[in-house]
Amino acid sequence: MRVGLLTGGGDCPGLNAVIRAVTKSLLLRCGADVVGFEDGFLGLIEGRYRTLDYKSVSGILTDGGTILGTSNKANPFRYFAQDNADVSDDVVARYHDMGLDALVVIGGDGTMTISHGLQEKGLAIVGVPKTIDNDLVGTDRTFGFDTAVTVAANALDRLHSTAQSHHRVMILETMGRYAGWIALHAGVASGSDIILLPEFPYEIDVVAGACLKRERGGQRFTIIAIAEGAKPKGGELAIQRIIEDSPDPIRLGGAANVLAKMLEERLESEVRTTILGHVQRGGTPTPFDRILSTHFGSHAAYVVEEGRSGLMVALSDGKMTEIPLADVAGKIRNVQPDGPHVRAALSVGTSFGVRVL
Repeated sequence: MRVGLLTGGGDCPGLNAVIRAVTKSLLLRCGADVVGFEDGFLGLIEGRYRTLDYKSVSGILTDGGTILGTSNKANPFRYFAQDNADVSDDVVARYHDMGLDALVVIGGDGTMTISHGLQEKGLAIVGVPKTIDNDLVGTDRTFGFDTAVTVAANALDRLHSTAQSHHRVMILETMGRYAGWIALHAGVASGSDIILLPEFPYEIDVVAGACLKRERGGQRFTIIAIAEGAKPKGGELAIQRIIEDSPDPIRLGGAANVLAKMLEERLESEVRTTILGHVQRGGTPTPFDRILSTHFGSHAAYVVEEGRSGLMVALSDGKMTEIPLADVAGKIRNVQPDGPHVRAALSVGTSFGVRVL
């Protein structure tokens, strides 16, 4: 058996743990030949790969990033280096020329969408759900999410002391694109007073009113967790820049600054913002993410060994399972108003910036 492996999309804590688990499991269980493509689908397009043996994946469990490199631009169906040409047939040919029996693809929604397209062209693909955004359908958790939440929650904890000392409104902006999972979990974990998510466009008067209530009630500071995709009701997303040659050209950023400007017009308190950015995606994965990554990688190897494909491994009710790639492609999982974390936050007085949720 010969199996290819690649990491697509943005970097994420736990990628190396998955690479390690997939490779070691395939080597030990069925003596497979494992090759890793460099820089995600770009390596598959350009034919850049290397053999992964037991030694090459030892000692990488705790390392951030990916030893294979990655790219969030390389789409075989719209290859940026050739005027967005469809080079998927070349990828299919390379797969067969290399004698691959399967391809394990580690990535988020964009990567799974590409994988589904290649699967429909006859490639045997098994996906592993990766994203700090936790927005992939069909799985309760994606690896990397716990690490991002831990970083964001720690930052919110640290802002508390400055907010209390200076009687300020402190706003922390998290990543997450069009889903608010990081801001929600970090906000609940840190006891944030206000949590603003993409799923619930906020009403600025409600947000300002929550701050004023705290000011006048003797709690002379407010902590706000806002997701980068959050926007005011009737307003626009805060877009940092557009990258034309990327499969997802929109780069969000600055939602905290938009909010701060509106609050400064309505409050007496000083308002300050902190935008975490890519620190949420780097560094050593938490123990939870290392364990989850190992489970995902091991289970992906098991699916490959059984000769099954067209699936993404997933966590459901605490157990490893699989979901068809067709059910994942082109979809994202959003925070629901009746979800347990939202209900818990509401029960302790947290505001989501809306009159009715």
